[in-house]
Amino acid sequence: MKCFVYRSLRRENTYLFLAKKDSFEEIPEALLRVFGRPEFSFEFELSDEKNLVRENPADVMKNIQEHGFHLQMPAENKERSLTGS
Repeated sequence: MKCFVYRSLRRENTYLFLAKKDSFEEIPEALLRVFGRPEFSFEFELSDEKNLVRENPADVMKNIQEHGFHLQMPAENKERSLTGS
């Protein structure tokens, strides 16, 4: 699967993964307001065998297929949301 990655200019280490370049139609408006204007970062071929630094490739593909995008947040934000603190 071709994957296009965009960085947030407002939130450090926050990225959107999309299957189509510049295809933001399925991103919720509220998320785009917080994320800010997406800045294209890079594209790559995503597969189950692809090693990603922070994410499980199967989870990224599943989110893109089910929701139209995958949101990668900084590790500390993920930990906070999991612990509720």
